[in-house]
Amino acid sequence: MKNILLPTDFSKNSINAIHYAMELLKAEYCQFYVLNVQKASSFITDDLMVVNSSTTVYKTLVDASKKSMQNIIATVKKKYKNRKHQFHTIVDYDNFVDSINQVCDNQDIDLIIMGTHGASGLGKLLFGSNTVRVMQRCPIPVLAIPTGCKFIQLNSVAFTTNNLKVFKQRELKALSDIILQHNSKLNILHVADENHLAQNQTLNEGFFKVYFPHANHEFIDVTGHDIFNVVYSYIENNNIKMLAMMSKKHSFLERLFTRHAVETFAFKIDIPFLVMPVD
Repeated sequence: MKNILLPTDFSKNSINAIHYAMELLKAEYCQFYVLNVQKASSFITDDLMVVNSSTTVYKTLVDASKKSMQNIIATVKKKYKNRKHQFHTIVDYDNFVDSINQVCDNQDIDLIIMGTHGASGLGKLLFGSNTVRVMQRCPIPVLAIPTGCKFIQLNSVAFTTNNLKVFKQRELKALSDIILQHNSKLNILHVADENHLAQNQTLNEGFFKVYFPHANHEFIDVTGHDIFNVVYSYIENNNIKMLAMMSKKHSFLERLFTRHAVETFAFKIDIPFLVMPVD
């Protein structure tokens, strides 16, 4: 049974991600943990004025969040009627990413599915920014669902890499599970940029032949600032339904490159975006 974390801020975007998760995992036995993270600043003066003197602000906040989550779960249960799915609610009063990491540890989470907003310039919305921070700082795979994205059959999934690291089977388990469950065709896009390591590319090609023997391989040369446009053109031309990428944590230069790539794709991509961490 899979343990899936579904963070929500009760926005349409985050609720849409929950519905996507129901469709994506409809054939799997899952424990879903619906998480809402609150802060005291969520209350404005008028709210405080109506709180009963015997009730703490914290309890009022938690009760309101739990009620909203129960409403979401009731709607989901009524719509999908899936006996393979069980739901739990968690309200936390913490830093967003710290709360995510704590729940992942406590509940042995396999995958985080959450919404993200597209953005440009400095107009990044809070929940979209939180999604990127989770991708960067959480050791669990994150599947980001763009605004308004509805589930459609995952005929083709793309995995893009510049081969900075030799892959391990467990690091790609989230991708492997999705491909197996939906009988998806995997397209591996090897990007030869300024960080590219040819030796690792050769080793990874051998790895993929063993664990993803039917994958299609494409090889492109690109400079760092062109990577999004090149990959996005590939997505459009090949009718890709989901994009996957690794998030590395090694040297400063690698972290700098990875942060730029993850942020760019998370804020601009309009198909589900799976980010898997590596050691």
